[in-house]
Amino acid sequence: MSLVSQIILNADNELRYPSIGELQSITNYLKTGETRICISSKLRDKEKEIIQQASKSIFQIHPEYIAPGGNAEGSRKRSLCLRDYGWYLRLVTYGVLTGDKNSIERIGLIGVREMYNSLGVPIIGMIDAINCLKQATIKTLEKDEIIIIEPYFDFIIQGMS
Repeated sequence: MSLVSQIILNADNELRYPSIGELQSITNYLKTGETRICISSKLRDKEKEIIQQASKSIFQIHPEYIAPGGNAEGSRKRSLCLRDYGWYLRLVTYGVLTGDKNSIERIGLIGVREMYNSLGVPIIGMIDAINCLKQATIKTLEKDEIIIIEPYFDFIIQGMS
């Protein structure tokens, strides 16, 4: 749900008009609309490049993951890891476009620790992986775009911690 929709629903549930602060939040969100669309387009267009850089970085931090017996040993397991990178990158774009972290939480964080634990994937490795994805993404963006996108990556990292 978008920031605008959430504000309207909250006000309606409380039988009131949006507050001055809520209206200012909408104003700020709308001012960054073009930048948010640009960010989403860049991430879509550079997804493979970003994922390739992020995977290179995570396997430098945790070479044991691609060693025999590691969680990303072999091409099949490694491709599953890279699939997750693409999934998290898309989640970030959803948050950027909506101006809201709720979709990231609902789609990507509820139950994530339990899922990775049940699969035997170290949570610290996932946190490091998302941080690598964040750093690889930042390299493709302008300063004003980085300011918008960082909180969404940080939200995922915090949610996994």
